[in-house]
Amino acid sequence: MAPTSLYRALSADRRLALVTHLLTTRKETRAFFIARVVAKGGGFRPKTIAGYSREQLAKEVVRLNAQNDNDEVELLQALYLEVRPEIQVAFLDACSVKHENGTIDEKLDVPYASPVAIEKAAQQLRAQFGDDGQHYLQTIARYNGAAWPGLDDVIAASG
Repeated sequence: MAPTSLYRALSADRRLALVTHLLTTRKETRAFFIARVVAKGGGFRPKTIAGYSREQLAKEVVRLNAQNDNDEVELLQALYLEVRPEIQVAFLDACSVKHENGTIDEKLDVPYASPVAIEKAAQQLRAQFGDDGQHYLQTIARYNGAAWPGLDDVIAASG
């Protein structure tokens, strides 16, 4: 059974790297994360947190679990489209899904592949990427399951 939060199933180091990545690549996220840290309580003032470096702020965000559900989705998308795109690229290639560097054209009809192609691609992905491949499969099944028919069954069969 998949954990409640696929983001929180990642190691603290991986979560820290993802939050730091977002703070580095998307300047607008800084204000959101500052507000979330302040909202967690503990006497943090916005002015104090605003003076933190990206790395300090990322550590506080992860330490306090200050990410909300929307942040978690954005962080998982960043993981598989920006930080580790090779996982998504390998899966899409194995499914023969047209993409550009792991990004699927929004005009492409769902489902993207047949259950047989998905099962085969999932096996290849697990063999190539191990637990990271399994986590990716769980992520796309959770957030875009309709596009990948039979993937839930493939995940369940893998234990």
